[in-house]
Amino acid sequence: MFDLRWDILVGYAPLFAAGLRMTLQLTVVAICGGLLLGMVLGLISSSADAPRPSSALSATGWKVLRVVTRGYVGFFRGTPLFVQILLVHFALMPVLIHPDGGLLLSGEAAREFRQNHGAFFSGALALTLNAGAYISEILRAGIQSIHGGQTQAAYSIGLTHRQAMRYVVLPQALRRMVPALVNEAVTLVKDTSLVSAIGLAELALAARTVAGAYSRYWEPYLLISAIYLVITAVLSALAKRLEAPAHLRGR
Repeated sequence: MFDLRWDILVGYAPLFAAGLRMTLQLTVVAICGGLLLGMVLGLISSSADAPRPSSALSATGWKVLRVVTRGYVGFFRGTPLFVQILLVHFALMPVLIHPDGGLLLSGEAAREFRQNHGAFFSGALALTLNAGAYISEILRAGIQSIHGGQTQAAYSIGLTHRQAMRYVVLPQALRRMVPALVNEAVTLVKDTSLVSAIGLAELALAARTVAGAYSRYWEPYLLISAIYLVITAVLSALAKRLEAPAHLRGR
């Protein structure tokens, strides 16, 4: 254990650098996509407290959307992310992108895309779908943490539900959501290691490559552990800065 040979990692420095770039790219894509998806799903979930639409068709449509959203969130929060990655890559990917009649891309373009970007697309999509489910619950909880009297006051001065959310509720809720959102970002950084199962060259795959070449495991896995710790420490420091009052953030 204590006879560590750090020199074996020198020749693999470009591999670890490329793995770090891939990890960061996956994290950024998943966070941005998850935020957009989570915002939509969270607003749909919280629409149960909105004034009832005047049209019966609209009311039924919103009810169906809430049921679908609950099913989506329940699936992605109740199943392992590893299984979701495999489902997306081996089941959903061939439906969307396939040389023979893919829904999004077909023909030679589909073949080239799957060869060059297939693993990244599958990994980013799976992480985004998973993050969207968790972020939607964070948003819903943040909205519910705002006293209902503020929403009612917004309605009383003539604001619609959308305007009340935009100008009154969300600005307050987003501030309260910062710790939970940063925790989700930290989780995503660590969860990118699961994408190595479909052959994406990120940090975990780089470490496994070195371990397989030398049959040594302490050095490569300690290295990527340190890299993950640095990334999560930076995110945690950023969260503390965002949580601090505006007049204290420069100190």
